Amino acid sequence: MTIGSTYALIAIGYTMVYGIIGMINFAHGEIYMIGSYIAFAVLAALAMMGIDSVSLMLVSAFVISIIITSTYGYAVERVAYRPLRNSNRLIALISAIGMSIFLQNYVRLAQGSRDIAMPGMISGGWTFGPEEGFHATVSYMQLIIFAVTFIAMTALTLFISRSKMGRACRACAEDLGMTGLLGINTHQIISITFVIGAALAAVAGVLLGMYYGVINPHIGFMAGLKAFTAAVLGGIGSIPGAVLGGLILGVTEAFTAGYFSTEYKDVVAFSLLVLILLFRPSGILGKPEVEKV
Repeated sequence: MTIGSTYALIAIGYTMVYGIIGMINFAHGEIYMIGSYIAFAVLAALAMMGIDSVSLMLVSAFVISIIITSTYGYAVERVAYRPLRNSNRLIALISAIGMSIFLQNYVRLAQGSRDIAMPGMISGGWTFGPEEGFHATVSYMQLIIFAVTFIAMTALTLFISRSKMGRACRACAEDLGMTGLLGINTHQIISITFVIGAALAAVAGVLLGMYYGVINPHIGFMAGLKAFTAAVLGGIGSIPGAVLGGLILGVTEAFTAGYFSTEYKDVVAFSLLVLILLFRPSGILGKPEVEKV
């Protein structure tokens, strides 16, 4: 559930962009990776300043990472997508892959390709069951990840369902052309969608960076691929589908690692994706597209 909820956070970015403009933002994984690096820089800077308040350090890491990463998300939309929005989708796809490679190597050249250890902020947890027999352990970090993810998803749900901007996002997802004819600034809505997706990826980057304790310029590729798998699994274009797909993928990986080996978790995860694409190409909660003739 812990890892699955963070997959869901990243997957929402994929599904929101696809739901509105019908394109896959393959640079989204690198946005997540940049969020982890920004959090590390903030935590290191506060530690050098002598600040040892855990709550202040965590809040600062989240806020600054969200702000800066959202700026990257906006820049990706303006540079890699907006100029190509009316062109062939294959061209936009190549542009997104190029942006992904650019961001990965940009961070690698700026920070180096070595692993960087994130400072351990929170330790400890609860153990359920007898020490000698079967027992389960829930760490404080796992609980924080689940709580923060739940709060972020609740805030997104309220934004999409209650706010004026959220209703505009839903209108763009239904019919982008008609929404523009009705006077809504679709360019602004699309930019906001990229910003929201980047902000959620930043939250996931901070959480997973502290959970695993290690970051490097390549973590975005696999995390982005897993999140994309979760989005397709649940139904690309559906926010509840992205959440469900992330949770299913996380639980599947956890059971595979627990009962077999961690070496097989990626095999099982992507095999699950293949099965879904074979028997339900639209995903679990996705709706099949109907072509009008």
